[in-house]
Amino acid sequence: MQLEILTPEKRLYSGEVYGVQLPGVDGLFELLDKHAAIVSALGEGEIKILPEKDKSGDRYHISGGFLEMINNKATVLVEKVL
Repeated sequence: MQLEILTPEKRLYSGEVYGVQLPGVDGLFELLDKHAAIVSALGEGEIKILPEKDKSGDRYHISGGFLEMINNKATVLVEKVL
């Protein structure tokens, strides 16, 4: 799936990934390739990018934001990276 992580100032990440773990308002959740469409608010916590199955990738600690997943593209709008 395609993942983009954006702040008001810049693009933090853009590329193909296996999945991503996100800090939802009610707890962690994970999106994998071909996930159903979803819009969600994000709380403070860590975004963990999963570049390939069972491999670790980049991590970003955020203050909050929003996620939109549609047509196998996840767009994460981040308020601030801590």
